Amino acid sequence: MNQPRPGSGAAPGPASGAASGAEPDPARRVWRNLWTLMQERGDRRAEVAEALGMSFFRTKVLRRLAAAPEPFTLRGLADLLGTDRPYVTLVVDDLVERGFVERTANPADRRSKLVTVTDAGREAAARAERILGTPPAVLYELPPEDLAVLDRVAARLVEDQ
Repeated sequence: MNQPRPGSGAAPGPASGAASGAEPDPARRVWRNLWTLMQERGDRRAEVAEALGMSFFRTKVLRRLAAAPEPFTLRGLADLLGTDRPYVTLVVDDLVERGFVERTANPADRRSKLVTVTDAGREAAARAERILGTPPAVLYELPPEDLAVLDRVAARLVEDQ
């Protein structure tokens, strides 16, 4: 079977008529519909930014720190986030001012600092996780049998990774 290469063709989005079924490739149609659901109807980033009073990127940094089993160096955090150290320093400075993280001396390397999340930071990260974990309303409107099929398929897609 002749399959299109992943990443080839138009970017996902509603302009393709995905909801109308105009896309002849079922995989692309499913992807566009999922993309629309997640990016347009289920995107909670703005809600999180408003609830916490800071950019979503700062929230992302805070969530990563809260989920980490150990503190990060600024370099390690920059590498994890795929951004540069000066920007991570700026973000961490802001999170320190908000009382969400603190910097401490790195016992393994006096030239670096470790960034750890505070209790207030853990609470803020947990609040963000609750908001981000709220499914779009359309999922609650589905009949139980449709939701069960989606659950089965989504679980299979995740397991295959």
